[in-house]
Amino acid sequence: MIDLYTWQTPNGEKPVVMLEECGLDYRLQMIDLSSGEQKTPEFLAINPNGKIPALVETIGGVPHAVFESGAILVYLAEKTGKFLPASGPARYDTLSWTFFQVGGIGPMLGQWHHFDAAAPEKIPYAIERYRKESLRLLGVLDDRLKGRDFLAGDYSIADIIHFGWVRAGLSGLKNDSAAELTSLAAWVERVGSRPAAKRAIEKLDQAKRAKTG
Repeated sequence: MIDLYTWQTPNGEKPVVMLEECGLDYRLQMIDLSSGEQKTPEFLAINPNGKIPALVETIGGVPHAVFESGAILVYLAEKTGKFLPASGPARYDTLSWTFFQVGGIGPMLGQWHHFDAAAPEKIPYAIERYRKESLRLLGVLDDRLKGRDFLAGDYSIADIIHFGWVRAGLSGLKNDSAAELTSLAAWVERVGSRPAAKRAIEKLDQAKRAKTG
């Protein structure tokens, strides 16, 4: 059985979409970030970095942990043989766009949101730096999707890993020229209309409400 430790965030959403797409049985274990559950000894034993998501699969009675969202998606793709080509150029094209999110889209949008909305002190330089870089990276994706349905050939983990962050970025930056990224917006609609994505979002919403009351 797979236990997924997660919360309702762009990072926490990724493996839920993947599990739904793969049709795997799993249990959602909601880690309330606002109450610091990610820093408890029990969770740190699963992910020493104290971040969601993390996955534990019990195989032959032995629990095996995987953490970091990119690693989780690759793990599930290789487990099921889905959404990641097994070899050759198509595999590395998919991995390149997958880790474009890990190294760029997620960190930059995350920093922009923090300095714009959460930081105790408004630092104009930081807000502007991360805003510009977030828009630049979203523009790279928009260019990539001109004339394409998905980021790396067929629908893949590259699309799954970007979906929540791009959806949040286009919404948060809609007044900062993100509205001009029409190819990217169409891709968000395309991915978001998939039944697995809809199920994942709804299950996370229900699980969060059940956890927080």
